[in-house]
Amino acid sequence: MAVLQLASASPRRAALLEQIGASYQRLAPPDVDESRVTGESPRAYVSRMAREKALAGRQRAGDGAGVVLGADTSVVFGDEPLGKPADEAAAATLLRRLSGARHRVLSAVCLYCGTQCREVLVETGVHFLDLSEDLIQAYVATGEPMDKAGAYGIQGFGAVLVAALEGSYSNVVGLPLAELRPLLDWAEVPYWRVATR
Repeated sequence: MAVLQLASASPRRAALLEQIGASYQRLAPPDVDESRVTGESPRAYVSRMAREKALAGRQRAGDGAGVVLGADTSVVFGDEPLGKPADEAAAATLLRRLSGARHRVLSAVCLYCGTQCREVLVETGVHFLDLSEDLIQAYVATGEPMDKAGAYGIQGFGAVLVAALEGSYSNVVGLPLAELRPLLDWAEVPYWRVATR
């Protein structure tokens, strides 16, 4: 039975693994340069980041690393990746852009098992409601948008902003579970286990 090493500081990814009963150990957050390459598409970017994070985690864990999971998620409006807001004004600006519109959430997952790796890239369409200025300001005041790409968290207060999804909910949270399952099976990482920690 392989030990899963999570190369991510994201509490949301950890919670999703716990949700499906996958036992894991947390590695220190991988130290990778997250700058985009000129002309790099959002899909290529998240795929590269997931690979680099998994590889950095594998190198940090050293011999006997077992299975290392790296992942990256981007919120994309048109062809523009939306990062985390720098301040409350930037958060409000992002939310105004997303209001009444459709955007995409891309997540790439890379799983290293020994020297072999497998990857998956998942896209979810997210439709926002028309947001009033009062609602935007009230949501920004909760503080939730400040550490979230695209300035919202669907798993939190931001759930009330979303009208509809096309595809995986867990992908929007940060780890597409249905698509991850075949990778876990390949690496012989069990899930649906009763937590003992």
